Amino acid sequence: MLVNRFPLPAGGSPDLVLLAVIGAALGRGAASGAVLGFSAGLLVDVMPPTAHLVGQYAFVLALVGYVAGRGAGGPVTTVVLCVLMAPLLAAVVSGLIADPRVTISTLTEQVPVTIVYTLVVSPIVIWLTTRGREARFST
Repeated sequence: MLVNRFPLPAGGSPDLVLLAVIGAALGRGAASGAVLGFSAGLLVDVMPPTAHLVGQYAFVLALVGYVAGRGAGGPVTTVVLCVLMAPLLAAVVSGLIADPRVTISTLTEQVPVTIVYTLVVSPIVIWLTTRGREARFST
């Protein structure tokens, strides 16, 4: 998707879809978070350019949405846990299906950069997603 394709230095980019799912799940709960995560992940899976199996990112975001909806440890801890969990879970799933694009160098070079960028922009995206929910209920 276009929102996850912002090129930044060091070859990484923030995962804005992941943050939107986390923000929405924080306010809606585990079941809604899983459904939102699955739906958003399925959209990411089918939108070009895609180079992985359909359903792979949907599975990852469904689990992340569920965990974020549970909100264990408060919002900040939940966001950090989910941002750390998502790329590692995606790598595990890719490894289980023998995806040749998952290598040790990808895990040691690209994933940490993506995690850092995602954590840096997370306060803004989480605030925007929760603000939109609050604005909708206040009218």
